[in-house]
Amino acid sequence: MRPQDIAVIGMACRLPAAEDLPAFWKLLSSGSEAIASLGDDVLISEGVPKRSIESRYYVKAGACLSGIDQFDAGFFGLNAREAELTDPQHRIFLELVWEALENAGIDSQVSGECVGVFAGASASTYLLFHMRPQRDVFGSGGYFPLMIGNDKDYLATRVSYRLNLRGPSITIQTACSTSLVATHMACQSLLTYECDTAIAGGVAISVPHRVGHWFEEGGYFSPDGHCRAFDARGQGTVFGNGAGVVVLKRLEEALRDGDRIEAVIKGSAINNDGGSKVGFTAPSVKGQTDVIAQALAVAGVSAETVSYVEAHGTGTALGDPIEVAALKAAYGKGNGRRQYCGLGSVKTNIGHLDCAAGVAGLIKTVLALKHGRIPASLHYERANPNIDFENSPFYVNRELR
Repeated sequence: MRPQDIAVIGMACRLPAAEDLPAFWKLLSSGSEAIASLGDDVLISEGVPKRSIESRYYVKAGACLSGIDQFDAGFFGLNAREAELTDPQHRIFLELVWEALENAGIDSQVSGECVGVFAGASASTYLLFHMRPQRDVFGSGGYFPLMIGNDKDYLATRVSYRLNLRGPSITIQTACSTSLVATHMACQSLLTYECDTAIAGGVAISVPHRVGHWFEEGGYFSPDGHCRAFDARGQGTVFGNGAGVVVLKRLEEALRDGDRIEAVIKGSAINNDGGSKVGFTAPSVKGQTDVIAQALAVAGVSAETVSYVEAHGTGTALGDPIEVAALKAAYGKGNGRRQYCGLGSVKTNIGHLDCAAGVAGLIKTVLALKHGRIPASLHYERANPNIDFENSPFYVNRELR
């Protein structure tokens, strides 16, 4: 044990086909996919135009949640009108933080601990597509409540207010790395004693909800509604919906207090590619190599001892080879061993969850440690021709191990 070790003492999630942690592990361990086909009647009910549905470029698949319109407003001290004006992302994230604290055995109203919140949400399509057409909500002082209920800036502060949390309350926005950056920042806050316990996570829920996407050759979206990470047939990803939360504490104190420790975060790192990449949305090999090597160094972990990496793995022809090249460079030649470290992506199960993508992968990894099993990465048959797995430390994990 080192002073910088951080314990994961609680978790909660709401993911496609997985309403909670046991359901998520069942989905993962059974090798199931939550990305589902959407019928024309469903798409029509969500307002998708008929001409879109009939287009061969419109992919009728999505990774959706159930009950995004349900919320126990009174439990959290909101009236019905406040709840109506609040983005489902904010509502569900508030519920999940409460669940995660309960999972960790913390009663925020009486614990007296200094609890910080670090989190981010996707853009409010609820405001754009659901509330904005209702012109009456902008009258009679409706604008300010709408802003507070939907703007990403208020996500973390709403949680702290409703659950009586007095630590740092910071909304973080770094696109699809948001929830992992939030986790890193939460760890840093703990290590500098800004708080005693830290909550980290992210949420991404779109409205209209049960809709497909447009496929464009060479673009980011999958043509067949599946994410085929690292596979030769990988042509893109499917954006999904979901949220996840982890509760963190300094390991030494978690042991002292008898907390249930699900996993230990040994180290983390963040950086940026700057301008050294082929495009704004594409990563660079050097940037990823540097941050992976830094995280390993901070953790005091040698690459040869790592048995699994939960990757970004979006299934894009360009992104996957860059990610593996960076991993290979960061892990180095080691002792000459090849294909000893499993590689996988939860996006093959539940799609790309944008601001919640990272925490979904983190929770998957914690569950894998807890159960002593590495779940399969789906839809992998043959390697992307630009990835040389045979001369690397990595193999794509295709079965429950």
